[in-house]
Amino acid sequence: MTAGAIRELARQCGFELAGVAPAEALPERAWYHEWVASGFAGGMRYLADYRAVARNDPRNLLASARSIVCVGKLYNTPWPYSTQFDDGERAWISRYAWGDDYHAVVRRGLERLDAMLRQRAAAEFESRICVDTAPLLERSYARMAGLGWIGKNTCLINQPRGSWFFLGELLLSLAIEPDAADAPPPGRCGTCTRCIDACPTAAIVPAGPRFAVDSRLCISYLTIELRGAMALENRAGTGGHVFGCDICQDVCPWNRRAPVTGDPAFEPRQFAPTLEELAPVTEDEFRSLYRGTPVTRARYSGFLRNVAVAMGNRRLEKFRAPLQNLAASRDPVVAEHAGWGLDQLP
Repeated sequence: MTAGAIRELARQCGFELAGVAPAEALPERAWYHEWVASGFAGGMRYLADYRAVARNDPRNLLASARSIVCVGKLYNTPWPYSTQFDDGERAWISRYAWGDDYHAVVRRGLERLDAMLRQRAAAEFESRICVDTAPLLERSYARMAGLGWIGKNTCLINQPRGSWFFLGELLLSLAIEPDAADAPPPGRCGTCTRCIDACPTAAIVPAGPRFAVDSRLCISYLTIELRGAMALENRAGTGGHVFGCDICQDVCPWNRRAPVTGDPAFEPRQFAPTLEELAPVTEDEFRSLYRGTPVTRARYSGFLRNVAVAMGNRRLEKFRAPLQNLAASRDPVVAEHAGWGLDQLP
């Protein structure tokens, strides 16, 4: 089985990017531990606990691993970027969360790839599928597999196709020799600082010779992973975002001509809903509306907190009544943020 043959099979399984990397420890593991030690993981304990050590070597996930098939699934759609959209009445949800949960989509593709490899392999082998949640330095292995370089915004960037990709991995006990197409590409961000300059919360920070994202300042962290109250000094910077953020990718020059996916799984179920229609949503309605999408990650309380902050940031008088209703919530976090939102209105 050659790396070229695996790339072709991956394309048949719906992946626009594919490559092979050795299943071995990478120097980047030291950078990761520096990132954690700097406190940049914020409250995401799953990035800093015992699983941080597990990221040192992919063989901690599959002891027999010798190769890693890295894949990229395009999720860009022909809808406006957040930087092209300025409707103060509407909420912004990160592009990756508009459609079906990518974990399930990418896993299905990797399961199909695994089955196809087993049909063609000359011998039995062990494998393990990883999609985002496994303790693996997936962007670093994707770079080693030739899928792209890691930009200053810490996203993996493919030169002809940009950065709108979900990543997944298939760990194999097979020894697959990488070929020329799997060589790590050079970084091509150069002197560009557009992502750094555009970040409303200044979350992209220098980290030695590189750049890193301080999650504690990142809008995606603040609106998805953060539990409880959002720090007062961070609220204004989140703007109209109620789940995630795309700004650092929206302004990236390598995404100017990014292709769009034809996969209906990533079509928006509801593009940029109005804040007024989100504010009165009940918990049951929230679960029904966003079932099978990544948005449920924020949880109901966190989502309403974000809606309240977004309304405050938009400062429209029409939001006074919905904010007053949220301020009467039994949830103290929602009530406090709605009170803050009311204070922002003229």
